[in-house]
Order: sequence, then C-alpha cells, then structure tokens
Amino acid sequence: MGKTINLQQLGGLRQFVTEFSNLSDDYILIRITEDNAGNVDGRKPDMRHGHTGGPIRIEGMAWVLCFSGTMKIEMNLTPCTMTSNTLTVIDPGSIIEMKEIEWEGLDCYMLFVSSSFLRDVNFDINLMGSIPAIHDRHVTNQCITLSEAEASLLKEFFLLLRHNTESHNQGMFTKSIARNLTAALTYQIIQFYMARAETHKEPAQTRSRRSGYVHEFMKLVHQHHRSERSVAYYASRLFISPKYLSLIIKEHTGQSASEVIDSYVILEAKNLLRFSGKNIQQVAYELNFPNQSSFGKYFKHITGMSPSEYQRT
Repeated sequence: MGKTINLQQLGGLRQFVTEFSNLSDDYILIRITEDNAGNVDGRKPDMRHGHTGGPIRIEGMAWVLCFSGTMKIEMNLTPCTMTSNTLTVIDPGSIIEMKEIEWEGLDCYMLFVSSSFLRDVNFDINLMGSIPAIHDRHVTNQCITLSEAEASLLKEFFLLLRHNTESHNQGMFTKSIARNLTAALTYQIIQFYMARAETHKEPAQTRSRRSGYVHEFMKLVHQHHRSERSVAYYASRLFISPKYLSLIIKEHTGQSASEVIDSYVILEAKNLLRFSGKNIQQVAYELNFPNQSSFGKYFKHITGMSPSEYQRT
C-alpha cells in the first residue's frame, strides 16, 4: 500500500517505453513514442490481443498527456481514447489497462506518483474531486482536448520533470523539485478543467435523479467491490430496491448492476493475481470469498479460465 505502481507492474508497459525515469517506486515518468525502446527488428510490440501485462492498480495518481498519435486505455472499465493534445488525470485507486496503440506519430507522456509522494506535494488533493469536469469523468468524457498553447505549456512541465530526474537523480533536492513541479503541473491542469466546467456549466436540476443514482452506484462499487458483491447491498446504500437499481443501471450502461459489480471484481482479481505476489487462496480471502474453491468457480464462470490459468498467460 502506498506505492503507485511498482517496477514489476511496469514490466508489461516497458516494452512500449521510449524514455523512462524514476525516483524509486514513488515517482515514475515514462514517454511512449513511435521510436519505442521495445522495437525489435523494426517491429512494434503486438497490441492487437491486449499483450500489455494486464490491468494495473494506481494507488497514487497518474497524469497522461498525448501530444500526437492515438492510444486507447481503459480506466475502471471505462474506455478512454487519447488522441492529439488530449489529457486525462487518473484518480487514486483506479485500475488502468493499455488496450491499443496506433504507433504512427505517437508521442505520449505518463507520470505516476505514489500516495506517500502526494502527501508531501504542496496542493490539496481534495480539489480534484470538487471540480465537476473531473468528478464526473466516469459518466462523461475521461479526456479533455487541449489547445496547442495549453499542450505546449504542459509539455514544458513534463520536460522539466524529466530533466530533473535524469540529470540529478541522486541530488539532495531532486525529490523536492519533483514535488513542486508536480504541484505546479496539477494546479495548471485544474485551471484548465475549471475553465471548461465554467464554460459548460449546467443547472443542478438538469441532472436527473436516475443519473444521480448511477453516479453514486459506480462510486460505491469502486469503493466496496473488494468486500461486497451483492446488488442488494448497493441498493440499500442508495435507499432504493435492487430491482429498480438494476433497471436504471441497465438503461445507462447496457450492463446489469450485477455485471458491473462482477466486472470490477474480476478486474481487481486479475491485478492481484498478476502483481500482488499473493497466492490464489490469499487473493480469494482479500476479495471476501469464503474459500479458494468458490473464488475459482466465480473467476472461471466469468473469464472462461481458472485463476491459475490466468496467472500463466
């Protein structure tokens, strides 16, 4: 706990990385371009079958900025297509997975920082959740499009971050500089989001009660899927019936409430099976299954393979 993403987890991404710098596992900055370091004999890594190392949980935060090209990722089961001059901020606790890369002209930066690193950064993380354009990303658009001037400005921050870690990795003030640059980058991004939220402000009444239930349901599942898999549990938290909850979730997402819950649990299970270092029984208990057998049946019913088969893929 406390680490944003460890080097073992990055193993699945390292084949796509052109530039890489880090300050232990607290802070990892990568750049993915057409001329990636994983290019072997002129061939790019195969993205068609999702050979990305599997889903990765972000315990801290991440910033993804695409200057050109196209990269498709999935955040908490929600697709996000990064194209030229697009930005997304990944919230603490999110699970991400690289789905597809179109290599021609690609230039993308990713910054991962841990929860402990964030605690020493001079900005209020609660600001992120208070901005509608960010807070509602899972029911709206996960990315924002930047102007050329905005993208150019943010690129300067990433270049400064890279220069700091590459040139002064063991310096006395390297981490302090990285923290302050990260704070400045974040405030600048918040300013971009706030400007857009102000431009597209809607009266509170325009959000229907049903949309509110969907929003709260997704938030609750994100928070409690490790321990709660019952539709009835989430319905009780929302003070509505399980039948009504299933109806509105199906209308808004195309999936039943139970399918949404199962998707979160399986995503979490895959992350734990591949990266936590825990055995299958420990993963089963962490996800609140009574035993390894019931977890195995659940996992195979949804994915078509056993937990041990998934670990070997």
